[in-house]
Amino acid sequence: MSTRLVSGGRLIDRTKPITFRFNGKRLKGHAGDTLASALLASDQMLVGRSFKYHRPRGIVASGAEEPNALVGLGEGARFEPNQRATTTELFEGLTAQSQNHWPSLDFDIGAVNTHFARFLTAGFYYKMFIHPRPLWKHVYEPFIRQSAGLGKAPDAETKDSDRYEHFYAFTDVLVIGGGVAGLQAALAAGRSGAKVMLIEQTAHLGGRAPVDGGTIDGQEPGAWVDQTLAALNAMPNVTIRARTMGAGIYDHGYVLGYERVADERPGTDGPRHRLWKIRAGRVITATGAIERPISFAGNDIPGVMLAGAVRDYVVNYGVSVGDRTVVVTNNDDAYRTAIVLAKAGLSVPCIIDARPLGGGALMEEAKALGIRVETGRGIAKVLGGKRVTGVVLCNMVGEGALVEEIACEAVAMSGGWSPVVHLWSHCGGKLTWDADQAAFRPDATRAPIGADGQANVLAAGAANGFGRLQNVLQDADVAGKMAAHALGFDAPKDAPPMGEDAAVKPLMPVWLMPQSAHYGLRMKAWLDYQNDVKVSDVQLAAREGYESVEHTKRYTTLGMATDQGKLSNINGLAILSDALGEPIPQVGTTTFRPPYTPISMGAIAGEARGEIFQPLRRTPMHGWHEAHGAEWEPVGHWRRPYCFPKAGEDKHAAVAREINATRQSIGMLDASTLGKIIVKGPDAGKFLDMLYTNMMSTLAPGKCRYGLMCNENGFLSDDGVVARIDEDTFLCHTTTGGADRIHAHMEDWLQCEWWDWKVYTANVTEQFAQIAVVGPNARKVLEKLGGMDVSKEALPFMTWADGTLGGIKARVYRISFSGELSYEIAVPANQGLALWEALIDAGAEFGITPYGTEALHVMRAEKGFIMIGDETDGTVIPQDLGLGWAISKKKADYLGKRAQERTHMTDPNRWQLVGLETVDGSVLPDGALAYASGKNANGQRNTQGRVTSTYHSPTLGRGIAMGLVLNGPDRMGEVLHFTNTEGEPIAAKIVSPVFYDPEGEKQNV
Repeated sequence: MSTRLVSGGRLIDRTKPITFRFNGKRLKGHAGDTLASALLASDQMLVGRSFKYHRPRGIVASGAEEPNALVGLGEGARFEPNQRATTTELFEGLTAQSQNHWPSLDFDIGAVNTHFARFLTAGFYYKMFIHPRPLWKHVYEPFIRQSAGLGKAPDAETKDSDRYEHFYAFTDVLVIGGGVAGLQAALAAGRSGAKVMLIEQTAHLGGRAPVDGGTIDGQEPGAWVDQTLAALNAMPNVTIRARTMGAGIYDHGYVLGYERVADERPGTDGPRHRLWKIRAGRVITATGAIERPISFAGNDIPGVMLAGAVRDYVVNYGVSVGDRTVVVTNNDDAYRTAIVLAKAGLSVPCIIDARPLGGGALMEEAKALGIRVETGRGIAKVLGGKRVTGVVLCNMVGEGALVEEIACEAVAMSGGWSPVVHLWSHCGGKLTWDADQAAFRPDATRAPIGADGQANVLAAGAANGFGRLQNVLQDADVAGKMAAHALGFDAPKDAPPMGEDAAVKPLMPVWLMPQSAHYGLRMKAWLDYQNDVKVSDVQLAAREGYESVEHTKRYTTLGMATDQGKLSNINGLAILSDALGEPIPQVGTTTFRPPYTPISMGAIAGEARGEIFQPLRRTPMHGWHEAHGAEWEPVGHWRRPYCFPKAGEDKHAAVAREINATRQSIGMLDASTLGKIIVKGPDAGKFLDMLYTNMMSTLAPGKCRYGLMCNENGFLSDDGVVARIDEDTFLCHTTTGGADRIHAHMEDWLQCEWWDWKVYTANVTEQFAQIAVVGPNARKVLEKLGGMDVSKEALPFMTWADGTLGGIKARVYRISFSGELSYEIAVPANQGLALWEALIDAGAEFGITPYGTEALHVMRAEKGFIMIGDETDGTVIPQDLGLGWAISKKKADYLGKRAQERTHMTDPNRWQLVGLETVDGSVLPDGALAYASGKNANGQRNTQGRVTSTYHSPTLGRGIAMGLVLNGPDRMGEVLHFTNTEGEPIAAKIVSPVFYDPEGEKQNV
């Protein structure tokens, strides 16, 4: 049985007992335990069930590579499924439940699937669930949905009670991994003066070295780790974060880190998890290596574990996984486990070494301790059901004939070590096959390249394919110094520390034990423990034509779910390569995708939850609007006043009042939400010429120009007024909901296509408040405020000027979206409310009236001005809207130009913009279709147009609309027929889209 040893356990504090529950059973552990070590100490070998066959599953590993020990952790508001027991730190009151079984862990009715294994081979679902087709909806799909997933989703009614946050960090050198390689790399880079950040996914730094033994500079590895940590902590330029996983590496030195801040102390102040968004000049991946299992029949029975994990539990936690442990290996490292077990007083009946000549110095040390060593042998199968009872010894060469049965309670297996190349591969780093280690390792000649054209990610230590302690330290030292030197720091020339460990013999690649195992054994030899993928499944996939490793992965589910190839990848690739008769490098690897291990949804969301899931954006005048009874309308993330109803007024009456007041005297609009993007640099004009359909580079400073922006497919995406500030600076106005999108659009083209153009962009929407003063008396109110000349001569239409209004520095634009005399005044955001209130006071004698978005929309429709999102829907081009005049004939190119020259885009039968005026004066429904005679091939009525905007116009006293109509501009005066929401016909006449002041006299006064 597995139990706690009476002594040992370098990471636990035996003076601090901890009580926890597993499946309702009260168990005990110690401070410093993981949930896995505490379960093993309590002889809880069975921890879950596999996905497909519901086979018993026990703990296999001791770290993030664990595929089996996934539990539902916590209760109520703190419940979280699929948490690894091996990385979960024990705390008082911890509650965990095993997963994927019913009605209980010990008796699971789903285990009946094991008896049908011969019928549930790889790809059975592709073959079974296709026929007969009528069964899919009512039988197959419900069954699959019910069976999918391992853990139980949290209760949707229960609100997560924890906090999560995002942090941003900028560093010269980021070291991922806190083993001896990561520590030495950080020390070398830190001594150069570079700013260094070191992150380690576990609570303890030092990695495997303190467990595996050897010496560093004549010291025990643990002592060297403590000494190095003290040196790093004394450096002001070095930051160390434990419990922080490197989740993914992306382009330009961007790294995601995932910090478990308070998992081991729930309910404390502060966040539970933190997502780090890190920018680094150079990244060093010192992520170590993962031990590979060996495929033999029954290698999934609880009690069969990785040899390194068995060693970890003894040394770190003082836990024995069995009184008698058989060690099976193809390399020298597993001998360390046998030696540790023997020195702890535990029995090692046999070390089974697949190599004909066995190992080196470590084998001799094991023999000296009285441990039996069998070379050239393997395990035919493991005996037992819910726990190991013994193994069947066989010759490696052969089909698995019995040589001897050996009784034991645990099997420690080691198939060699594979460098953790996931992070290296995330950002495009390529791999090379290392035949000596039978593993893929980073190829330094094909490293990820940064913006400076140099490799910006370096691998170090075991993650770079080095196994011996001295080589690990030397490689890490070189990586740290290279990273610092590449960033312009003078790396110290001191020698790396000296590491000494036992010499080792080469490993012998073993992918299946025995070499020629018969089919019955291969059907019980597991590659992917979580998804129940066997050696025979991969071989079947190869026979059925799945020669691509990516196809095989999907056909068999090898390396999917939380494993992502950590334990199953190399063995599966090797079995596939053997089945195809091709070398492993030619077969290749599956794609490594971030995150390295799962991260919580809470960490991804950060503070974006509840009321701040989508934080409201408020203008500086928001409070004033609220206090004066504004009815709100959501516009993107903003809340804008729809109208300002007075007592006894409904919204329709309020809108009519606001329009009439503006047209007859003066109105005032909070236009602060209008997008404002600065485009600056010697190439700014050239850049805007490519973005807009019309010419912007010829615009003179002090002038404004209306512009149209299309995407590369030629469709209109935004419009707005562009003001030229000086020779190198433009200010682009965008629609309210489009500012962030358009700014991202600009940056996308600058960074990906025109990266060598000298242009800088900045979204300054929230830095300025903007107020539109509109109506016949607008100039009088501004003159009353005083401070600058706003006359027609000094500030004609489509110009701008800087000055002072009422003592407030302002930029005044003479532009109009209403067709009236209009000024848009931009001031720093902190002066917005002051200017608004000053305008209210100055305009009181003229009956100044604040108006909202609906009045804005009606007035712009009266003038025939388009609105992005109303007249456009992603399929409309400027020519459809009668805006051909805004397309430059002088420019050779702009975004969308070539797309607009396609046959479909120049088709004369495209619907075009017109005005629509109902015969009876009523208001057309928004989106209503204009019907034509006949029916189409689908039996539906033919259409010849649609309404894009429709309103009641208080100015004209009737309904007005704008719409896209087939050959519309050529059909003026023709009556079309629409239907209202009740299906009743409405007649509307095609008219000019400009209903009000067609000559533009009012806006030009």
